[in-house]
Amino acid sequence: MWIAAGSLAAWLWLLLCQGFFWRTDVRLPSRAREPESWPSVCVVVPARDEAAVLPASLPSLLAQDYPGRAEIFLIDDGSSDGTGELARELARRHGGPALTVDSPGEPPAGWTGKLWAVRHGIALARARGPEFLLLTDADIAHAPDSLRELVAAARGGGFDAVSLMARLRVESVWERLVVPAFVYFFAQLYPFRRIGRKGSRTAAAAGGCVLLRTEAAERARIPEAIRHAVIDDVALARAVKGGGGHIWLGLAERVDSVRPYPRLHDLWRMVSRSAYAQLRHSPALLLGTVLGLALVYLVPPSALVAGLVTGTTQAAVCGGLAWLVMAGTYAPMLRYYGQPLWLAPLLPFTAFLYLLMTVDSAVQHYRGRGAAWKGRTYARPETVTDES
Repeated sequence: MWIAAGSLAAWLWLLLCQGFFWRTDVRLPSRAREPESWPSVCVVVPARDEAAVLPASLPSLLAQDYPGRAEIFLIDDGSSDGTGELARELARRHGGPALTVDSPGEPPAGWTGKLWAVRHGIALARARGPEFLLLTDADIAHAPDSLRELVAAARGGGFDAVSLMARLRVESVWERLVVPAFVYFFAQLYPFRRIGRKGSRTAAAAGGCVLLRTEAAERARIPEAIRHAVIDDVALARAVKGGGGHIWLGLAERVDSVRPYPRLHDLWRMVSRSAYAQLRHSPALLLGTVLGLALVYLVPPSALVAGLVTGTTQAAVCGGLAWLVMAGTYAPMLRYYGQPLWLAPLLPFTAFLYLLMTVDSAVQHYRGRGAAWKGRTYARPETVTDES
């Protein structure tokens, strides 16, 4: 009964005191008026073996309806599937802003491949003197007015970084079960309202779409300051905010991920490759996370069932109310993703999957296969030689 009461208390605290994380109305601010002049923007797209998704994403950047000067730099990070040549072909076919395809070579020790590619792209872009950099992934498709709206929001709100959590694909059974929960858990850890508040220490971004003021990037030493980060979007946001920058993060309406995750294995790999890095490779934090997930997500249904079976009314009531609050806070995210609300009571099962993914991430780390992605495995930062 007391464990169930503790779980209910935790859910009441999350409902009222965790930045209203469960609300999905943090969207890109509307434009009050058109800027008098549109600044120049350089788009940097790191890409490694992205030929499968590039035809659905790159044309959306080439089709941007942006009144100012824009240029795209696609950085081919050692692809073996013809990503670079495909990008050039798409640019010839679709036209649009100038596209430069280049490769930085293999990353040196102390750099992740993506951030080494981003560094190369930013270096090329700075020669053009842009006011803003748009860092976007190769699997992200933008509506034609996406860049215009991002720039207007940054200019109008005085933001140094504006990031959108791209709407992930939810078509397969496992995507429907796991993907909305992924964004829900992220918002629970990093409440969007707190991120955009000046003076708040909460900082996060969504790496698939970050509009970054060039001056703020230089001040925060992006990406050199975060060169070893596996979870680079959160690290970027912390660096910008730590340098006095004003950042904003919200849910996207015109930015979508086109990468499919049809099988549970695909989603498992997406989460487990960085989960233990999120916990700073700490066994103590891992244990705390496992216990926290169990208390918050697994205790409510367990207490309800156990209370009904044993006749412990108080445990059943506390467990049932906690489960009800949990499902109620999850419902807005399901609506955002266009999913049926009957999935809300299944959140404990999905949370259990995430618990197993997190444990597996730690196991893979200690086996020397942690933070593996597309043929590269990254060591924890303390083991990397600093070459700066």
